[in-house]
Amino acid sequence: MATVRESIRRRPVCRSLGKGLWEIRSSISDGRITRVIFCVADDKMVLLHGFIKKTQKTPKADLDLALKRMKEVST
Repeated sequence: MATVRESIRRRPVCRSLGKGLWEIRSSISDGRITRVIFCVADDKMVLLHGFIKKTQKTPKADLDLALKRMKEVST
């Protein structure tokens, strides 16, 4: 488990993915990494998609799904 100091040196837990999407990073058991993609609509955080990350880069299919859902909540 990382110390507070080590955690501060790492990348932020939340970052912009562009196009109005944001990502929250988290680690779960067995060294697996999870992501939750969200947007902000009407001053509210709207969770669009969550998944266990298997590659370094966020898969296009996951980004496309989040964008589709963001358009649905924005209209």
